[in-house]
Amino acid sequence: MSDIILEMSGIIKDFPGVRALDGVDFAARKGEVLALIGENGAGKSTLMKVLSGVWPYPSYEGDIHVRGQLMRFAGTREAERAGIAIIHQELNLIPELTVAENVFLDRQTRGFLGRIDWNQLFSQTTALLERLNIRDFAATDPVKSLTVGKQQVVEIAKALSLSADILIFDEPTSALTDKEVAELFRIIRDLKAEGVAMVYISHKMEELEQICDRVQVLRDGKTIGASDPIADVDMDEIIRRMVGRNIEDMFPRREQSEPGPETLEVKRMSVSHPTIPGAKRVDNVSFSARRGEILGVAGLMGAGRSELMQAIFGAYDGGEAAGEVYLDGEKLAIGSPTDAIAQGIALVTEDRKHMGLVLGQSILMNLTLSALGNLSNRFGVVDAGRERSVALKNVADLRIKIPGLDYLIDTLSGGNQQKVVIAKWLNTAPRVLILDEPTRGIDVGAKVEIYKLMNQLVEDGVTVIMVSSELPEVLGMSDRILVMCEGRKVAELSREEATKEIIMQYASQGELAGEATDEQVSA
Repeated sequence: MSDIILEMSGIIKDFPGVRALDGVDFAARKGEVLALIGENGAGKSTLMKVLSGVWPYPSYEGDIHVRGQLMRFAGTREAERAGIAIIHQELNLIPELTVAENVFLDRQTRGFLGRIDWNQLFSQTTALLERLNIRDFAATDPVKSLTVGKQQVVEIAKALSLSADILIFDEPTSALTDKEVAELFRIIRDLKAEGVAMVYISHKMEELEQICDRVQVLRDGKTIGASDPIADVDMDEIIRRMVGRNIEDMFPRREQSEPGPETLEVKRMSVSHPTIPGAKRVDNVSFSARRGEILGVAGLMGAGRSELMQAIFGAYDGGEAAGEVYLDGEKLAIGSPTDAIAQGIALVTEDRKHMGLVLGQSILMNLTLSALGNLSNRFGVVDAGRERSVALKNVADLRIKIPGLDYLIDTLSGGNQQKVVIAKWLNTAPRVLILDEPTRGIDVGAKVEIYKLMNQLVEDGVTVIMVSSELPEVLGMSDRILVMCEGRKVAELSREEATKEIIMQYASQGELAGEATDEQVSA
């Protein structure tokens, strides 16, 4: 078809012992948004690295045609010159430089004696921002002063400065607020009207119908089915293509029984703001968690949910924490994560890459790091055989897809990395497991596996606390739900009385929302 601007056919990419891409075909058209989806490890990132020249020809097999011309990219610069640009999930900007300097980094217009023509630099950047209808920040603003959503706009402007007419968005909304998502979608629609072709990679199924025209599914390195119009394919069918099986219930429910005794009790926990004197990130929060239940914690960004969990774990270093923590009725002294771990509390952090994993180290090391004391002899020497045995059991029990224990953790997909983090903490045999955003950035199939694992842990007697920004997840998995707003606990709801509307009322308005439903708030 004449409107096809990008076509990839028969793409094969091998790594040692693994075929990451196995004959992938797909095409993108002018003025459309093509959803490229699949489970973690399906091959999406590898395919985009082939397209953008990160994996140059002939490190792969197959053909890439751009505007009907066969391309053999030797590197990323050649792909950029062909009009291809990627907006990465992890933004690639220099915070200390201005917007204009980031947009035209290493490509500034130079005048007499090679000096940068600053007027032209700022003028060109301003024109790009005007093209995107952006007026709430300027070309002269430092990038570090911008929110994540605005920084993403800078990346889009940078791509447009390269005259790119093929844009790839890789998980673009993973760290954005609802307002920023709406602004991003406006920009995408405007670019679509200009004839720009866009490939949209996301795990958020609800976004596809809002912004995408067609959908192409990858599974195990292969294209599954045709790239159908999004209006012609329901979400159940997309999920079946992704995971290769039916998912009858996204949130597998346990038979709810009477909850057991209180395991964890938190009294009057407060956390001071690290930079604003007198302000608090967490303000006098008390709650309990019982054996045999999943306690969900909901709230908007900045509500203090993560700070509360970090304080319980002894890991909050941005301010001073004060309060009492009891486990099975015994008051704990927790001054550090080491104290929490020793007393049976584990925390799977929100940011797995910076706080949950040791990047650049092996899968084996990341799996067993928290339990090395239990795997060592009386002289402190790690029993290598026992270590590998424990790690292999983790891999089997949690169905972690790995090429081998000695490969770097960086080689795993996001979902498998998350399973490694969870396995690491299960090796400490916790009585209380706190999961902060346990399914962020992972695909629907991996989510279901983690939900099933949570249910199994509860049945085994572990108390599970789940912090999540995804309301369907909170409603689908929790037995009780705490709602936080501006550092305070404002509601405690049972599974039966909680709805999306009630939770959002409390999360956005705090106690003001309680006027109509005060009976739903526990004292």
